[in-house]
Parts: sequence; structure tokens; C-alpha cells
Amino acid sequence: MTSSRTTSRGAGDLLRHWRQQRRRSQLDLALDAGVSARHLSFVETGRARPSSGLLLALAEQLEVPLRERNALLLAAGYAPAYSETALEGEQAAAVRESLAHLLAGHEPYPAVVFDRYGDVVLTNRAVGPLLEGADPALLGPPVNVYRLGLHPGGLAPRIRDRAGWTAHLVHRLTRLERLTGDRRLTRLLAEVRGYPGVVEALAARPPGNELLMTVQLASPDGELALHTTVTSFGDPHDVTLSELAVESFFPADERTRELLRSRAT
Repeated sequence: MTSSRTTSRGAGDLLRHWRQQRRRSQLDLALDAGVSARHLSFVETGRARPSSGLLLALAEQLEVPLRERNALLLAAGYAPAYSETALEGEQAAAVRESLAHLLAGHEPYPAVVFDRYGDVVLTNRAVGPLLEGADPALLGPPVNVYRLGLHPGGLAPRIRDRAGWTAHLVHRLTRLERLTGDRRLTRLLAEVRGYPGVVEALAARPPGNELLMTVQLASPDGELALHTTVTSFGDPHDVTLSELAVESFFPADERTRELLRSRAT
């Protein structure tokens, strides 16, 4: 039988991991969470069993993702605080309807919804033409935006500024992997960094903080110039929703706008 001391130590180890990942001192974190540094030290070493409220307050200060907050609570012997709704289930019908409405409203411009790992959940009809010529192996479910965007059999050969596009995607994946500590993301990051030309592109392009990425994509009808933005749900209380992102593409010039509109008709 697991003792409270053992569960507290497990939670304490996780808490220390997140604090060190965020480069916060015990004193700094304790002040922000409204507890003493001594008590926080006892929690991290397993000498004190934290309440679920304290763990959630500390996780909030450390910006721990919801999935990992549940893991922290479980390690301390508490029930998860956040639900994890299957997107295909009946409970998520309203969410699917809202997402479908959002994507349809963005047509004739492309938009896609993907999860934490970059696996595509939904797309609108305008996405299809962008995938022409991609290796069918990359289009089997689930389609992964990082593999599709960076693999030599995917979109990469059709991107005009390939170095910029590669750096944009890899830096985005790197930030997510560091934020979550998710080992599945670590493996995906290692995989895409092994694709031809990726390491060279990263060496040429340092990490950027661009809010609006512009991509030049060759297509059978001519070159497309597209702005791309990624948005997420604001203040979600469900693990699944918190990990969804919507990537929307907008025409960067009039020629692209007219081309996308003509394709839609």
C-alpha cells in the first residue's frame, strides 16, 4: 500500500521539476503562491503533504499545462481536477459543431484544427488543394502538421522560403515540448530534426517571435502567398480543449485571394 509520505514525495519531485524547468526559486514561487518558502521546501522533499488547492495554486504560478496538473494531483493521491473529454464522444458534440462552424466560416481560405501533438482533428474544404502532390503515406490518419510540413515528401519542397518555414515549425514544436515536458513531443521533435535540411535551416534561422508567419507555397495554379496564425481556446477547463489549436491561413496578396476564391467556386 502506498503511504502518504510516498505520494507526497512523488508530487514533490514533480513540483520541483516544474519549478526548475521554469527557473523559479523556492522563495520566489512561495511568495507568489502565498506560502512560506519553508513549507514549499517541505512539500518538495515529501516532509509535508500539500492540499490539492495548494498544488493547483503552485501549478498555476508555474503555468503547468492541464494534463500535467492532473498528473501532479494524482501523484499526491488526489483525483484529477480537469476533465478530458473525447472529441469524438457525445459530450463534445457542441465543441465539434463550433469548430466546424469556425472552419467553414473561414472558407475559401484554409484552416485546420490540431491537437498537442500536431495531429489533425478537423480541416475545412480549402485545405485539400494545398496538399496536392504530398506523399500519400503522410496523408494517412492521423495527418501530422509537423511531419507534413517538414518531411521531404510533404510540403517542404514546395515552400519558397524553406529555411524560414522549417525554423518556424521546429521552434514552435520546441517551445511546446519545453512547456509540457511531454516525451511523445520529445520523440516527435527528434524525428523531424532528423529530416533532410532541417538542421541546416535551424542553423540559418535563430528562434523568432513572429506573430504573423508568411509562407510562399507553389501550387499547380501558381504560387500562393499566405499569412498563417495559430490560436487556442481561452481559459479552458478541459484537457482536450486546452490542447487544441486552430491554424488559419489568410491571403497575403490579391492574386492569392482571387486564386483561392476561384478554387472554391
